[in-house]
Amino acid sequence: MGMPSPGSTFGLLADRTRLRIVERLRSGERTVGALASSLSVCQPGVSRHLRILHEGGLVRVRAEGQRRFYSLRRQPFRDLDEWMRDYRDLIEGRMSRLGRLVEEDAGEFRPSARPFLGD
Repeated sequence: MGMPSPGSTFGLLADRTRLRIVERLRSGERTVGALASSLSVCQPGVSRHLRILHEGGLVRVRAEGQRRFYSLRRQPFRDLDEWMRDYRDLIEGRMSRLGRLVEEDAGEFRPSARPFLGD
């Protein structure tokens, strides 16, 4: 099991139930039963999604007797954040340029003494 790529991470999270599981795991590890009851999803369904998330590298499992505790692996989400940072920088750079252009245009705009009333 290697580190998931951003594309595979998005693919794993595209499923609504898996995304909800990940959201629940943000606050700490949970058992399958706890996740099933908080999500109103049957336990076999949650187990299937957790297996997919585990195989995809997003969650880890810790055994304690017969119980299994699931938690998020931090690195895939850090990698995803780093990948998205490049796009944030691109968008923020474009927004900054747009802001400067708007400010320059506003400085050049001189309203006429008489309001335009049309024909």
